[in-house]
Amino acid sequence: MHTITYLTSVSFGLGASNSLAEILREIGVSRPLVISDHGIRSAGLLDRPGFAFLKSVPIFLDVPTNPTESAVAAGLELYRQGGCDGVVAIGGGSPIDLAKGVALLATHDGELERYAAILGGLARITSAVAPLVAVPTTAGTGSEVGRAALITLDDGRKLGFISPHLIPRRAICDPELTMGLPPALTASTGLDALSHCIETYLSPRYNPPAEAIAVDGFKRIWKALPVAYEDGSNAQARTELMMGALEGGMTFQKGLGAVHALSHALGGMKEAQLHHGTLNAILLPTVVRWNVTVEAVAEKVRYLESMAGLEETTLADALDELNRSLGITPRLSELGVPRHVIDWVCERALADHSHPTNPRPLTKEDYASILESVF
Repeated sequence: MHTITYLTSVSFGLGASNSLAEILREIGVSRPLVISDHGIRSAGLLDRPGFAFLKSVPIFLDVPTNPTESAVAAGLELYRQGGCDGVVAIGGGSPIDLAKGVALLATHDGELERYAAILGGLARITSAVAPLVAVPTTAGTGSEVGRAALITLDDGRKLGFISPHLIPRRAICDPELTMGLPPALTASTGLDALSHCIETYLSPRYNPPAEAIAVDGFKRIWKALPVAYEDGSNAQARTELMMGALEGGMTFQKGLGAVHALSHALGGMKEAQLHHGTLNAILLPTVVRWNVTVEAVAEKVRYLESMAGLEETTLADALDELNRSLGITPRLSELGVPRHVIDWVCERALADHSHPTNPRPLTKEDYASILESVF
């Protein structure tokens, strides 16, 4: 097991999840609320020896595919009823983001909306956020080291809650927890992580350390994802994929772009429940084609192409081919997205916190064109 400190401390390696009890003691949490989901429990992950002590603490499993304000409220009620003093999130991005919402409201007064980034919430979130330990069971979102949580409010708005104080106090990244992940989920979560590395690298913000981390994550994921998709028990591929996803999360501070502005909006639809990683995978090739018209982006894309060993094809075309090889549909309509939501989605994308850091300024009409090309 290795210890990495960058934004937070990360325990990384096969079997790292066995250190959970010790880590909780280190940060002074004696009675955590566990936030996971029914799929994690059904897969037997909560029955691992390293988690045995959690049977005596409250566990919240009713986590929606896209975390909601009402689920945060339900988790918060259990936190208070159980006399908890911290939170442990075990699962993918949804349980971890939901846990961030609970940890925030456990110590901050008022409605959740008050702390949304686009409504001035950054300045309202303090270091009083309840201690959170994140244990990812997918290699995708990077939320275990991210400073943001995406939560859909009761009125349908999917908003970002962003603060350094929302970064989990500790992260435990154990590739063993991803061994049983089905190929389809391996693909969608892995492509989510790949989109993080690409979008943060292409972001116009100046942050060379984050760019270096993003490129390293890109290389690891590009090589390991097809292997893990074909052989989910390959420990080396699972380890590389989890490290690449972790690195994608480490670079969030540089900002994302149009892929995430659109996928956040699409994820807030009531008409269909859509997987965030699948949306990012569908949108990424087209957004790369739009952004590569900026010379600074074109130079960076050429570097990524060299890192991926692409000599006779473009990165965008290679991403299309990667999607096909991993069983990702190229069309939003096949996921049940109705055409009439395009205008609504474009409006939400313009207001999203990822919109300003897209390297090519985009208008509502540009977003509509991108959506039409993948509809």
